[in-house]
Amino acid sequence: MDSKIEILSTIKIDYQADLYKIVDSLNRTLKQKDLMFGLALDSEDKSKAIFTIYRT
Repeated sequence: MDSKIEILSTIKIDYQADLYKIVDSLNRTLKQKDLMFGLALDSEDKSKAIFTIYRT
């Protein structure tokens, strides 16, 4: 069984402490639509976060 994850969009945004709550809510709400959301701190600039939307 092959499971392919496709990146739909990536954007760099200003980091805020509560961003993870939005990502968690999106993941819980839209997983039935085969969408997944990710959030990572930018390794070069810790004041920025990278938000990614995936199709699973």
